[in-house]
Amino acid sequence: MTPSPLSPTPPRVSDFNRAVVEEFRANSGRVGGPFEGGDLLLLTTTGARSGLEQTSPLGYVRDEDGHLLVVASAGGAPRHPAWYRNLLAHPMARVEVGEESFGAVAVPTEGAERDRLFAHVVRQAPGYADYQARVSRALPVVRLERSYPDAPFTGLVDKLLEVHTWLRDQLRRVSAEADAYFTARAQRSDGTEAPQVPLGLQLRQHCLAFCESMHTHHVSEDQGAFPVLAEKYPHLAPALARLRAEHETVDRLRAELERLLADLTTAEPGRFRAELARMTRQLEAHLDYEEEVLIPPLSELPAP
Repeated sequence: MTPSPLSPTPPRVSDFNRAVVEEFRANSGRVGGPFEGGDLLLLTTTGARSGLEQTSPLGYVRDEDGHLLVVASAGGAPRHPAWYRNLLAHPMARVEVGEESFGAVAVPTEGAERDRLFAHVVRQAPGYADYQARVSRALPVVRLERSYPDAPFTGLVDKLLEVHTWLRDQLRRVSAEADAYFTARAQRSDGTEAPQVPLGLQLRQHCLAFCESMHTHHVSEDQGAFPVLAEKYPHLAPALARLRAEHETVDRLRAELERLLADLTTAEPGRFRAELARMTRQLEAHLDYEEEVLIPPLSELPAP
């Protein structure tokens, strides 16, 4: 029932990075060679085209609030690195830093915030200024936000409520960001649309992360929890059938919302807000019913 879309299949590691990744994991994040003494993390992303997971070692800097920042420098190459293109397609990622591992939502920063954070990065790691000087593209600065608490497992009911709480919080966050984004877009005085209005990528990434997490949660229930419950509690069959049908309804709404996210600069605000409100109503009712139906039998099952 975890929101993370990452699969249990071992992620791919390029031959170039393999030794670094192995050394990182064997030594609690400490590595030698050219990376010795630097702040390094492992970022596992889902391929934008392949759908396969890939792990990349990246340098990082913390912002003023302690968030991890990574820069898509590709060593000063003219094109964005593959891991960055992956994150634009699939914002949910896995981060390993030191001995810690957690799920994260990757949010590229924009405009003045990107410039401020890039200056912050350069003060701590001046080499990024050299990379920027080599290329015409603005090197993206990506904030890695913890997606949900990695609390110790205390039972199936607690896990269900943890995931539901995260989904509800994300819905509220996406709604607030949509209001801020479309308000800012409407207030442009010159009547033209910029390629990226501030908050656009933030809204897009959080919305995609929510959609991915919700879809993964429902798939895990359909394939994992529901068959177990159906076998142990035959009287739940009608309720489980209703929940599966609701999963399909919510999934259709998710797909429509993702289509609207394809180009936020031209998305019609009324339609986007209406689709988001419709999904919110459907999902809130679904989560309430699911908790009413599933919590009693889940409370009786032994922990896996």
